[in-house]
Amino acid sequence: MKNKLFNVIFPLWFLLMFPSTWLLVLPANFFVDSIVFLCALKLLDISHIKEIYKKCILKIWLIGFLSDIVGSAVLFTTQFFPSNGIWEDITEAVIANPFSNVFGFIFVLIAFLVSAFLIYFINNKFTFKKCDLENKIKVKIAVILAVFTAPYFFFYPSSSSFYNVKNYELNTNDEHIICEYIDLENI
Repeated sequence: MKNKLFNVIFPLWFLLMFPSTWLLVLPANFFVDSIVFLCALKLLDISHIKEIYKKCILKIWLIGFLSDIVGSAVLFTTQFFPSNGIWEDITEAVIANPFSNVFGFIFVLIAFLVSAFLIYFINNKFTFKKCDLENKIKVKIAVILAVFTAPYFFFYPSSSSFYNVKNYELNTNDEHIICEYIDLENI
């Protein structure tokens, strides 16, 4: 019986497999969220930036992370698709290169839009609830956050440069796993 084993998608699985990367990803994400939020406040000519920043930034940061995890979970559902026909094409595109076929791209786009919508919706409805801002301003800030902090890395073709592991097959025979082909030179 042959099973295909593919490389795994970056954000969620990479962080689970290599927990030390959280030490880099968490502050980097906080930094990006801070820059985008502060620029939005400045762009919209908000007078009490420091006060609003202190009230909201942790919520923005957590919401962004949770939204990315929800989008990653949508992508992860492909692992339960049947391994034939269009379903296999979608799964392979999600794992290796979203631009390899239109169905995979659409699926990744849906996951991306789910994350972006959650960033917008939750920030608009909950994060800015106790801030002294007009509703129009809250909506604009939420849109800016959704556009600039959405998980664009979902579209990154992991097969091109994270590691160049070609699809390889595992044969299971008498409880032994034998790797037929692994391109270790490019890992």
